[in-house]
Amino acid sequence: MIVVSDASPLINLARISELSLLRKLYGALIIPQAVWQEVVVSGAGQPGAETIEAASWIEARSVRNEHLVRALRQDLDAGEAEAIALALEVEADLLIMDERAGRETARHLDVRVLGLIGVLTEAKRSGLIDAVKSRLDALRDLAGFRVSQPLYARVLQDQGEGDRETQ
Repeated sequence: MIVVSDASPLINLARISELSLLRKLYGALIIPQAVWQEVVVSGAGQPGAETIEAASWIEARSVRNEHLVRALRQDLDAGEAEAIALALEVEADLLIMDERAGRETARHLDVRVLGLIGVLTEAKRSGLIDAVKSRLDALRDLAGFRVSQPLYARVLQDQGEGDRETQ
């Protein structure tokens, strides 16, 4: 399976010490140079930067279609634009991205996209984690990941964790 990722899922999973879920689910990840720059170079010293830099299963690649990247940059940041372009170039099976505008653009270009919450639910379905709630709580509390209360409650309900405290 060929999987491309944007920065946010990497950073947030690294901040809660769950980056390995991506390796366990997908084996390897490809990220564009703009994401490497954002996470490892510009993010040096930030939580997760060293972990991501040391992850041998994450490969940074340059995007060849600069025209597409420039067009996508009209509405998206560099990492999102390059992630979508790279996903198209490598014919990725999946793009992991959280930002709404990027996800909508990817879907418009027929790229299958999954956000961080989707990764967590997939990890639970695969038996890699026993609960989504503890990871969602950590993402909100430790990583500052924003998830609305209605979405939070719906995800827990969908995962059979809705009877637990959802605040």
